[in-house]
Amino acid sequence: MKRTSTTRKSGADEAPKLKASDFARAKFRVAGKQVERAEWQAAVRERIGKERITIMIDADVLAAYKVRAGARGYQTLINQALRNALLGDRIEAAIRKTIREELRG
Repeated sequence: MKRTSTTRKSGADEAPKLKASDFARAKFRVAGKQVERAEWQAAVRERIGKERITIMIDADVLAAYKVRAGARGYQTLINQALRNALLGDRIEAAIRKTIREELRG
């Protein structure tokens, strides 16, 4: 069988380890223009549509999400749970509206 890829499979990561000094020298760009870190962070947040907040969550609830999350990230699971709750509310409201209309008709 003909080999179609020349990519080596190696267990070791060949990229150099980055140090704090490497990140300190980083230049941030938005639309090709060099900007300050804060402006770059704002542009990233705007693009991904997320906002940083601080909330208080019961310790046992947070612990449960951290256990469920594993490598995926507990904040992602909490965000998805909140999104599902909103969707559930919309579905419930649509069903209630439909039932009311049917009972009237």
